[in-house]
Amino acid sequence: MKPPVVNEKDMEVLDLPGRRLRWLITKDNVDAVHCSMCMIQIAPGQTVKPAHSHPNGEEVIYIITGSGKVMVDGKVEAVTAGCAVLFPQGKVHMLSNTGDEEMKVVCFFAPPSELKTYKFHDGIEFPVV
Repeated sequence: MKPPVVNEKDMEVLDLPGRRLRWLITKDNVDAVHCSMCMIQIAPGQTVKPAHSHPNGEEVIYIITGSGKVMVDGKVEAVTAGCAVLFPQGKVHMLSNTGDEEMKVVCFFAPPSELKTYKFHDGIEFPVV
């Protein structure tokens, strides 16, 4: 059995459009069976792209630092540190950092997810509000 503790600084960083992503909890690194978790960092003015959904499960995000806006199924809401957001199964979503500091966000998935299970929606842009 693998140790259940990981430190984000020890995890590989993926530079993806609009964010830097580190997978923290996965089947591969801690033998997680029913969930997965990643941490993303979004620079000021950046938006996580492309819009996407999770056909096989739900995602919950928790904003650790920063502020911005989240779009879920076409509806836009403001988010700040301390906010939790549910992305229901199959609903298209995006996250944008509209603040002046880095946004740090923890993303939880159930059942487990990885980039290859995302459904991408390239034609959808973050609404201007």
